[in-house]
Amino acid sequence: MRIEEDLKLGFKDVLIRPKRSTLKSRSAVELERTYTFKHSGHQWSGIPIIAANMDTVGTFTMAEALASFDLLTAVHKHYTVEQWREFVARVPESVLRHVMVSTGTSEADFVKLKQILELSPLLKFICIDVANGYSEQFVSFLQKAREANMDKVICAGNVVTGEMVEELVLSGADIVKVGIGPGSVCTTRVKTGVGYPQLSAVIECADAAHGLGGQIVSDGGCSVPGDVAKAFGGGADFVMLGGMLAAHQECEGNIIEEDGKQYMQFYGMSSESAMNRHVGGVAQYRAAEGKTVKLTFRGPVEHTVRDILGGLRSACTYVGAERLKELTKRTTFIRVAEQENRVFNQS
Repeated sequence: MRIEEDLKLGFKDVLIRPKRSTLKSRSAVELERTYTFKHSGHQWSGIPIIAANMDTVGTFTMAEALASFDLLTAVHKHYTVEQWREFVARVPESVLRHVMVSTGTSEADFVKLKQILELSPLLKFICIDVANGYSEQFVSFLQKAREANMDKVICAGNVVTGEMVEELVLSGADIVKVGIGPGSVCTTRVKTGVGYPQLSAVIECADAAHGLGGQIVSDGGCSVPGDVAKAFGGGADFVMLGGMLAAHQECEGNIIEEDGKQYMQFYGMSSESAMNRHVGGVAQYRAAEGKTVKLTFRGPVEHTVRDILGGLRSACTYVGAERLKELTKRTTFIRVAEQENRVFNQS
């Protein structure tokens, strides 16, 4: 046993200090970024925000809506190959370029992934998603997926430490998914005691990935647009959002009416709700590591997307970043005092 005494911070523990700016308007801020990925060599341009691969968020309908804003969607892994075939046949090429195909790490997952990718050469992104990215099985699957898909961009995780980011990049990941426990419907930290404050994880993991020519995506912990700005300011190349995009009509969830108000369910993918739906319940040897909540129905996602992008542009103007790429270079974080932190997070 050992104790690390270095301070670790989450998004709620800091604010971004403003700096002099020559920008005349938020409209002058360029949010689009262009990446050439380490292993695949594929080049992609767009706004680097990703809808999470949750069955209440990463839907086909969400992918169509977000593609119009130049955002990515990690489509959840529970669609069948036939559903994928119908989707690929009906949507324009511009949508397919903004889609990530999610997969687990079983042999059946590998076969299914191959069948989906064969539907269109425009499907360039793979998202290998597990709760624990530290297992040898996960690394082996990543290596196998890279050998079989040399021209695809592989996003893999989740991890929270620099040394594991390096191992995943060296094993074939173009993008490493960073985050254990920060999600609004994730209970991993409560059930297991395992986790890492998200901002510190982003800062440390970005440094490790960039040193090897890789990228990271900050996955979890963003509840307001300012958190998205903090994630990019901390060095994240992409930011993945779940709860902020949940409960919209594009989520393909059932609308529940209570006392004249409309709600939609949102749950973590390790929750009892998710496991009952997809694998017949929680196995006897494990505990559910997610919760189920009811969120007020928010209507079309476009209004939320505009709010997020508007907040991000405004953050850039406050520090004088003409492009999103410059935000991390222009960011200075200031720690928020504990008392002020409580007031800030309640407002």
